[in-house]
Amino acid sequence: MAVVVAAGALSATAAGRVRLEVVTDERAPITSQQEWLRQLGAAGVSNFRIRTGEPTDKVGVEVQGTEAEPLYLVTGIITSGNELVLPGGRYRPSDAPQVARWLNNLAQKGMRNKEEPRGPFGLTETQFQKVQKELAQPVAISTKALSRAQAVKKIGGQLETPLRVEPGVLEADSEDKVAEELSGMACGTALACLLRPAGLGLVPGVGSGGAAEYAALPAKRDLEIWPVGWPPTKPLPQVIPTMYESLNANIQDVSVSTALAALSKRLKVPFLMDHNAMARHGIDPDKKKANSPQSRITYNQLLRKVLSQAGLKSEVRIDEARKPLVWITTVKPL
Repeated sequence: MAVVVAAGALSATAAGRVRLEVVTDERAPITSQQEWLRQLGAAGVSNFRIRTGEPTDKVGVEVQGTEAEPLYLVTGIITSGNELVLPGGRYRPSDAPQVARWLNNLAQKGMRNKEEPRGPFGLTETQFQKVQKELAQPVAISTKALSRAQAVKKIGGQLETPLRVEPGVLEADSEDKVAEELSGMACGTALACLLRPAGLGLVPGVGSGGAAEYAALPAKRDLEIWPVGWPPTKPLPQVIPTMYESLNANIQDVSVSTALAALSKRLKVPFLMDHNAMARHGIDPDKKKANSPQSRITYNQLLRKVLSQAGLKSEVRIDEARKPLVWITTVKPL
């Protein structure tokens, strides 16, 4: 979500007035306007209004008035998750007192410094680089057969920045066990992989008070979530050189999952499965059979052949530490 600061704001330092314009995303809960109206009013915010959003609305601050008596026009957006996004951070309804303090601080101190442009997840370039560096540290535990909630909690505990998981979205005693061994993989990609089958996404951002945080939120089409790996910047033969080596292959009526496990072991590269897409299209790699008559073939060709027999495809990606992985998903889109 873009954050803009009007050019006039760069020199505005005098104490002034603030007017808040809150707009709601079309997918925001139907009760969001009334809830935020009540919470902001109770927190002492008076000069504001809430309306339905338009495509041109952007989070930002515009300065009007005079240098001696500036008027700060603040635009915030209520997301589909009922969070209020402001230039000062991302807030839940219970954070309305923090919103009031941020607005009061803006009125008293103004926009003293040029705000660094914001990019993915509403983070500045500096914040985004810090997040990438933190999420690049390797997973220090074995995840296979752990409950999903345990794995997420343990990996989140490795991070200095807190990971917020809403109560009830991951049950600690759930029978949902992790199928993948993610030990040694970068924490960001591992968390994204763990959360996806539960219908959740990892969302880095700025929480209440302006501090960075990670949140595990229900995945929605308009929600920007941390990906399971990133597109490599180098040519594929340089990312996984062994993928283009040849072998004598002879696969006879084995399960696709068994063939994939063998290929992953041979290549020494983790294969991560898009369980959501496979469930959506009714594809079970344990029940699909793979066959490839004896021949001289590259690993890349063999992988494509095995996957095609199950209606699957692969993408080479890298994690935050630039280690390669293979993401396996369905030919048909999710």
